[in-house]
Amino acid sequence: MFYSLTGKIIYMGEQSFAVSCGGVGFKCFATRNTLAVLNGKNGDVTVFTHLNVREDALDLFGFATEQELDAFKLLIGVSGVGPKAALAILSELSPDDFAIAVASGDTKAITAANGVGPKLAQRVIMELKDKISNVSFVSEQSVATSTAVNAVNNMSNTSEAIAALAALGYSQSEASVAVSKLSPDLSVEDLIKGALKNMTLRF
Repeated sequence: MFYSLTGKIIYMGEQSFAVSCGGVGFKCFATRNTLAVLNGKNGDVTVFTHLNVREDALDLFGFATEQELDAFKLLIGVSGVGPKAALAILSELSPDDFAIAVASGDTKAITAANGVGPKLAQRVIMELKDKISNVSFVSEQSVATSTAVNAVNNMSNTSEAIAALAALGYSQSEASVAVSKLSPDLSVEDLIKGALKNMTLRF
């Protein structure tokens, strides 16, 4: 029903914002990422929207980018994932990071979202893993990263190194990307050291 709205931001909250269009203020629920982008904007802004129809309410969701909107629509198509959970996931992960997490089977990254448990994260990965590389919001970089992640996960030394890094508190996708930049011929210890160095330089 609504594809986008263009107007001035007249309200900013912790979970929503309102944009004035033609004298009407539209309240939109949003991710933290979108709220951060819109916060402080003085001129006209364009947000991309999704209208969720329920028996007792019409909820409008607004996004700063079409990529985030597309990721949101993909998420709410998963069994058991409602708009609230989808917003929580996309508040923790950008569309690209979400795509990498799904492609690499990184439940830890997805469960970082408020209210999202391991079972729901596993369902998201199971239902979307075969679809994620074909959707519009996934960049070529994230597809390449996902390919590298999957290749790395099939190797013994690298798999052990990734598991060790995950035990240190890094997400599987972070660890996989860092290890994939190293030679698979290295020992597990050297892979861990090299990956830690890569991640330190990156952050």
